[in-house]
Amino acid sequence: MALRDVKPTRSELIDIKRKIKLSERGYNILKMKRDGLILEFFKVLKEAKDTRGEMLRKYQHAQEMIALANTVEGTIGVKAAAFSVKENPEITLKSKNIMGVVVPQIEATKVRKNLLERGYGVLGSKSVIDETAEAYEELVEAILESAEIETTMKRLLDEIDHTKRRVNALEFKVIPELKEAAAFIKMRLDEMEREELFRLKRIKAKAMVKAEAEAAAEAEAAV
Repeated sequence: MALRDVKPTRSELIDIKRKIKLSERGYNILKMKRDGLILEFFKVLKEAKDTRGEMLRKYQHAQEMIALANTVEGTIGVKAAAFSVKENPEITLKSKNIMGVVVPQIEATKVRKNLLERGYGVLGSKSVIDETAEAYEELVEAILESAEIETTMKRLLDEIDHTKRRVNALEFKVIPELKEAAAFIKMRLDEMEREELFRLKRIKAKAMVKAEAEAAAEAEAAV
């Protein structure tokens, strides 16, 4: 706010003081929101580390099982079992709110299947196929969980950054400029009040001199 654009009036001073109160209230609210978001972020970050580690563990296990299945059943046998599955997992994307931040909530069905739902039949397949299928089903669940948490973490981080910029703008720019403008108006009003008081004193002094002169003139006329 350029001081040259500020009108040194009492109404302007009242308006600026109102803006200062609103800005300080907004600053306190945003600061609390920022601190709350940071706490939520660290909670989600811990979950993200745990789920990421679990996902990597399940990925390694699934890779080991598919390698074993290829050795026991052969590549053709594994592909035949994979193509036998008739129902694919169904994913539903919903949303939830964390301190005003909309984050995804992933719900999945038909990820885990029993022997009949896998389609390749009990007869003609060995247990290694079942164990491999189960390993990959667990991996898919871990991937979905990790995707939800990673996306939540990113959106919280974006909101923290956005809120932090607003807090800094209020703290280091908006509020100081408003206070500077208020101080400038008060200073100008005080100057104007002193000038007016001085002017009134001069008028009063001139009036007294004039009155005294007139009284003296009247006295001389009377004599």
